[in-house]
Amino acid sequence: MSSPAPESARQTGRSLAEELREATGSNPARCYQCGKCSAGCPMAPETALRPHDVMRLVGLGARERLLSSEAIWLCLTCETCVARCPNECDPARVIDALREMAVAEGRPLPKGIAAFHRSFLDQIRLTGRMSELGLMVEYKLRSGALFADVTAAPGTVARGKLRFVPHAIRGVGEVRRIFAACAAAAREEP
Repeated sequence: MSSPAPESARQTGRSLAEELREATGSNPARCYQCGKCSAGCPMAPETALRPHDVMRLVGLGARERLLSSEAIWLCLTCETCVARCPNECDPARVIDALREMAVAEGRPLPKGIAAFHRSFLDQIRLTGRMSELGLMVEYKLRSGALFADVTAAPGTVARGKLRFVPHAIRGVGEVRRIFAACAAAAREEP
């Protein structure tokens, strides 16, 4: 069972930075915008808000912009930003906390992100491990991006990266029981 949704900063009178500091143990105010986090971020070219932009918007209290941004869902949580930060600001943890806040407020995930998460978990539930081909097919069907990167498929198949038949692990029944227990717990929540 998860904890009740936290009160928003508007209800408690706390700033977004204070709320995130309490949630993460990291002080976003320490960020002096050097940009080292964003310089190392593998997703920086793909997102509208890079890690240092997120930290700046936290400082400005731009709660709505951050929680409604697809950028918080594109973070890989690779923690390159954390390793590069000279002030130990931990942008990855801040972004993760922003995701939790967005979910707690009932904000929907962007369609492509939700499609990927569902497809990924379905593959794990099915075989107990990742099936790249299954993930790709299921994601494409869910997201509607059927031909977005179809030119990459022949090379991946030629290099043996896509197995046509997924291999299940021995403990797949146990994995499925874990999924069933999580689903049951989610149904019990108010």
